[in-house]
Amino acid sequence: MRKVKSGGGWQAVRYGLRKAQELGPLRFYRALSSRNACKTCALGMGGQLGGMRNEAGRFPEVCKKSFQAMAADMQGRIEPRFFETYSIDQLKGLSSRELEMCGRIVDPLIAGPGDTHYRVATWDEALDLIGGRLKDAPPERSFFYCSGRSSNEAGFLLNLLARAYGTNHISNCSYYCHQASGVGLTDSLGTGTSTVALEDVEHCDMLFLIGGNPASNHPRLMTLLMKLRSRGGKVIVVNPVKETGLVNFKVPSNVVSMLFGTEIASGYLQPTIGGDIALFAGMAKRLIERDAVSKEYISEHTLRYEEVRQYVASLTWEEVEAASGLSRAQVQDVADQYAKSKRAIFSWTMGITHHEHGVENVQWIVNLALLRGMIGKDGAGVMPIRGHSNVQGLGSVGVSPILKKAALERLETIGLKSPDFSGHDTLAAMEAGERGEMDFGLCLGGNLYGANPDSNFAAKSLGQLEVLVYMNTTLNTGHAHGLGKTTVILPVLARDEEPQSTTQESMFNYVRLSDGGPARHEGPRSEVAVLADIAFRALGEGGPLDWSKLHDHDEIRKLIARLVPGFEELESIGETKREFHIPGRILHEPKFPTPSGRALFRAHPIPKNAPLGERQLRLMTVRSEGQFNSVVYEEQDIYRGQERRDVILMNARDIERLDLHADQPVTVRNEVGTMRNIVVRPFDIAEGCALMYYPEANVLVPRKTDPRSRTPAFKAAVVTVEPSTFGTMFELIRPGTLTSHQASSRDRMKSC
Repeated sequence: MRKVKSGGGWQAVRYGLRKAQELGPLRFYRALSSRNACKTCALGMGGQLGGMRNEAGRFPEVCKKSFQAMAADMQGRIEPRFFETYSIDQLKGLSSRELEMCGRIVDPLIAGPGDTHYRVATWDEALDLIGGRLKDAPPERSFFYCSGRSSNEAGFLLNLLARAYGTNHISNCSYYCHQASGVGLTDSLGTGTSTVALEDVEHCDMLFLIGGNPASNHPRLMTLLMKLRSRGGKVIVVNPVKETGLVNFKVPSNVVSMLFGTEIASGYLQPTIGGDIALFAGMAKRLIERDAVSKEYISEHTLRYEEVRQYVASLTWEEVEAASGLSRAQVQDVADQYAKSKRAIFSWTMGITHHEHGVENVQWIVNLALLRGMIGKDGAGVMPIRGHSNVQGLGSVGVSPILKKAALERLETIGLKSPDFSGHDTLAAMEAGERGEMDFGLCLGGNLYGANPDSNFAAKSLGQLEVLVYMNTTLNTGHAHGLGKTTVILPVLARDEEPQSTTQESMFNYVRLSDGGPARHEGPRSEVAVLADIAFRALGEGGPLDWSKLHDHDEIRKLIARLVPGFEELESIGETKREFHIPGRILHEPKFPTPSGRALFRAHPIPKNAPLGERQLRLMTVRSEGQFNSVVYEEQDIYRGQERRDVILMNARDIERLDLHADQPVTVRNEVGTMRNIVVRPFDIAEGCALMYYPEANVLVPRKTDPRSRTPAFKAAVVTVEPSTFGTMFELIRPGTLTSHQASSRDRMKSC
């Protein structure tokens, strides 16, 4: 398919109109304009100011991701005959998109040992099975996992359930995305979230966009970048891949931008995968050499600057060039531009955190900000761009294996004592499962199977569990490939269907109140109601918590306000409807919540990448324009010009070096997995690097992690690329084959 020249634009408008037509224009508009926080990215939209509005009240604030998530929740129900007709093996033959588009799950489902099909169960049967298993399973052999789509109320209740049950094995999806940001920022600054608010982005004069593609994954951020460029500011993109939407974007809410497009990147650097620290250290070297650092700020508000100064002084420009894949002139030029900025914001996504040195990447970004005093004033700071709409909130309310001392002490005031054994993070729980050390798992939303590295390992690990519980709105690949010996799927309500209000926290530390609304189908239940029922069946009466009382969201919020520092205003939010910023996180003064009150420089050395073999490339896994996290809504990736997902995007020089051709089928393999008949496509990506789609390419991602955050290196797998052996060595994928590929997908969907 033809690659578009701009992101956004009429294709996004047409998509929204098509979805509205499919679902009913008035019905679709009412759903989007309800007072509920957006279900997709953590940029935040909706809440008490009304749907399609940000915290500043600006309208319209909506994007294609919002349309896709809402349309999925507005699907029809999956009837019981579907599961009678189609076996689990047949479900394995459906893609992520096909499973998502089967419809809403409305009945509890159970698949026991040896079952070939899911069967519909009653709520009492399913909940009794889960409660009984929890009574029998040792707490140290049970884990709980939470997706970022769940509310603060549900996440906090899951936290209480796990601690009361007697385990610390509770984690959330941030361990597979931005945990490295939290760890790195907390160590350097004393706070693990964004130091800027939305208003700061509207007043900066330079923004670094590192390791991300918000044109596809956080489209509403493009409006802010458009405004930054229109007021003469600069956007510096750092990404091994040249992304169309980051070069030029047509913002649908702006007439001039729609007609002519907006240049987004004023500068675009394409380092090699893993070359970020070399770039950052080179920039620091240049700034210090030309005396373009804020000496007074460094002296009064930071520690350990001298270590960074000495380290970059010891670096040669040849080392910087070799490790970054960039020229000295490129590195010096971007440093010189930064030296002229008065208010700069550094933002990043998982292209920074998905490495074995993810925390070090984050701390080098902080180093650059500190060198020029860009943390602790208006219009400047650091801004991790979070993925899911409430992933940050779940961390705030304690969905984590490790709680801070203050949180532990507050739990004890309500009679809960956290177990004395160390809790497993997400990957540690999965590895314990593979070793046969786990009996029970409960997943509150998400797709734990699809989110894991090394898909074969993930299936094996989950398959060892005696009972695995999923709480979801729609089917996903985990329900087909990630089964326990007994698997239970519990249908839950979407955010805008909740019978009581819920809260969510944006990446700007802003807490929204979602009103909920009428259920679209009979059968699904509130996440909070399900968890409270499970807790009652497993733990009974007489403990420190009255589980029947915790069906009430206001009661849960009272506990959060009492136990979670900074959330005191949450106690009355159901009555006052007053949304708020969590105090102490936005830094407009250089006062840091560290023991010393100062920010810390961290002089991490440039990591040493192992040299590549003759047919090897460094692989990054990415999301497409047509998906959100592990959920695939559309097979096409419009911005990259790809009509299918079984592709590997490579630099044209690498294609020539490996004696390959465009559209040639190849085998991509490494020590953990193999993918056959993958289609080669030339793309503007740094030489020696390649791109494939997540979550399908997770089969190629080893379980290598950043040691401090335990975040897997989804962006740095080494793979070997060889011609597929079927037919002639250079057989091409012809247009008829592409048509057949798409038709077979449509045929499978008809069977649903």
